[in-house]
Amino acid sequence: MANQTPDTLTGQWQSVYGELTKELGDRLALRWLSKIVPDTIENNEVNLFVPSPCIHELVKQNYADQILSIWQAYNPAIDKLNFKLKPAFTTPTVPLTGETSSLLDDSFLKQNESFPIKNTPAHMSASAELELDGETIPCFLDPSHTFDTFVVGKSNEFAYAAARRVAEDESILFNPLYLHSSVGLGKTHLMHAIAWKIKELYPEKSVVYLSSEQFFQHFIKALRSNKTESFRDLFRSVDVLMIDDVQFIFGKKATQEEFFHTFNALIARGKKIILSADSSPMDLQGIEDRLKTRIAQGLVVNIQKASYELRLGILQEKRKKTSVHIPDDVLDFLAKKITASVRELEGALKRLIAHAELIGGAVTLHTAKEVLKDMLQTTEKQITVPMIQHTVADYYQISLQDLKSTRRDRHIARPRQMAMYLSKILTSLSLPDIASYFGRDHTTIIHAIKTIEGLCLDDPKLVQDKETIIDRLKAGEDDY
Repeated sequence: MANQTPDTLTGQWQSVYGELTKELGDRLALRWLSKIVPDTIENNEVNLFVPSPCIHELVKQNYADQILSIWQAYNPAIDKLNFKLKPAFTTPTVPLTGETSSLLDDSFLKQNESFPIKNTPAHMSASAELELDGETIPCFLDPSHTFDTFVVGKSNEFAYAAARRVAEDESILFNPLYLHSSVGLGKTHLMHAIAWKIKELYPEKSVVYLSSEQFFQHFIKALRSNKTESFRDLFRSVDVLMIDDVQFIFGKKATQEEFFHTFNALIARGKKIILSADSSPMDLQGIEDRLKTRIAQGLVVNIQKASYELRLGILQEKRKKTSVHIPDDVLDFLAKKITASVRELEGALKRLIAHAELIGGAVTLHTAKEVLKDMLQTTEKQITVPMIQHTVADYYQISLQDLKSTRRDRHIARPRQMAMYLSKILTSLSLPDIASYFGRDHTTIIHAIKTIEGLCLDDPKLVQDKETIIDRLKAGEDDY
């Protein structure tokens, strides 16, 4: 699609934002989303500016799929949104008129400028903020992520029960609670639900929820500004510390050291810690054994891939909240076809609803296949680094821990190099991103790629291994 003029792009964004105001009842969410500024459309990708790192993270994590689904209903050629930080942004581009204006009037904005986390009622949207030497550290909680909206099935019932117990019981039964799974299976939902429930039952308690990126960024900032003591005092004084995607802290020595001491200080004081990650503690790379041991002393819970029954149940619950009629055969089709991530499943349903509301016409199995054609093709072919690591480890009959280790035995090193090579050719990740999954740097990945490419020129057995593993991955035989 040719690049479009700014006027056309702005018009599309205004239409998309108009639909968002109908779908979202959260006034703070609308406030954040109203600050998005459209930039350009290039190569079927929309570039959008957001004003701050926190809003950037909030929008990407919670609203990106919804925005993309609505946008594609207006312009089916769009296949990706890119959210970029824009310095010195001050005013919304979307005209705030009518109902939207009443939601975002001056009195509301002033009244809700900040929410200290100790006083945030559990029924409110949270843009909770901590104070660190006069500077705020925003901590966002999604109001839709509660226990009441979490659909429970066999694959996540243990995680759900553990999360509720930690949230509702004031005593310390196990510490920390460590939730792990691949993306889009509900870790973040449960983390937010825990925070909301604690604030409902124990409003006097201080609850801090941060992504590992936020923890890392604020620690580095504290280091550079000689405020490490204030940082330590702040994070070691809370009642509940929650870190999402904690795997990204490890491998950074200074940050891991600070996290370890904060972890110990909170445990010693009988305070709760809830962590989430993409793998079990023993499979994390770049983490010291002493921290692995301390984490393992708590309760480690794996959220499994959602079963067909759970996927269908989630869709049925979502259907109850829309006036658009979605037939049972469409829900059955989605539940069978979109299996990798609950997040993708919900995104597909949102797109169908948006298409029906904006374009008109009944939702049928035929229209579902047409509207979701690109998503279904992408879903069928989606391969992740963890999938590659598990499949390679199974194929060569070695443990995942050995695959990610630094062992140089040939029967370990060669499969590791194969996994690195396949991660490059089968995913769109950058070399540094791939390296992070193996606890290495990008030069190691380059070496592995060159090694496998060279060996494949003269080793038919290695070529056969490579093709067999690729076939398994594309067939989706492994459930990771």
